[in-house]
Amino acid sequence: MNILVDLGNSRLKWAQQAAGLWRTDAALLNGQANLASLLDSQWRELTAPRQVIVCSVSTPQRLLALEQWVQTRWSVKPHIVHARAEQLGVKNCYRDPQQLGADRWAALIGARGLGASATCIVDCGTAVTVDALSAPGEFLGGVIFPGLRLLRASLAQGTQGIDATDGAAADCLARSTADGVAAGTFFGLAGAVERLLKEYRRTLGDTMQVLLTGGDAPLLVARLRVATTLVPDLVLKGLARIAETL
Repeated sequence: MNILVDLGNSRLKWAQQAAGLWRTDAALLNGQANLASLLDSQWRELTAPRQVIVCSVSTPQRLLALEQWVQTRWSVKPHIVHARAEQLGVKNCYRDPQQLGADRWAALIGARGLGASATCIVDCGTAVTVDALSAPGEFLGGVIFPGLRLLRASLAQGTQGIDATDGAAADCLARSTADGVAAGTFFGLAGAVERLLKEYRRTLGDTMQVLLTGGDAPLLVARLRVATTLVPDLVLKGLARIAETL
């Protein structure tokens, strides 16, 4: 069995993967000072794996804590994924390929494993990334901007009279400040994604498929006025493809 790990800014996501087995789970990292304690509570019942494959955009300290926990508890040295110039049918067109985030690279590899058509990947996490993958498998580039939580936190931190109180995002004609923040950031995020998809379609063509992933993707999928496919575990699917080559 393999354990595939996506260590993000706000969540720890993982999958147990073996022949006939695909089981995913996640835990919040916000406010969790001791990652080892979180792993003790979440992973203590897991069967020791053959391999642990990790991509991380979290702090070096958290990644080190995860590596040490795995080596101590399971006697396995984790394989840490980094972006490459080319891997598993995906060519990285970044000027410096290693600067691309490991989670974005894994998502591109996961998308390529789902088919060879031109694809736009929208990952809605702490940050939102929108990446373009051509039909021949070239990662052409992408954008990064704040996700819902960062957008709302920036308003609370940068203004007087607006706090972080949760509001309802159902109606853009909001009648309270909390609802105005919730709806404004939500509809604004949806509008930004739709505009980017329109721009990307000019390059990738009308047959471009759109894959949505990340923690806030289920919220966004119903609001986008374009055809999309929700793939919550796209990064983990990419890690599973990488694990097959090790």
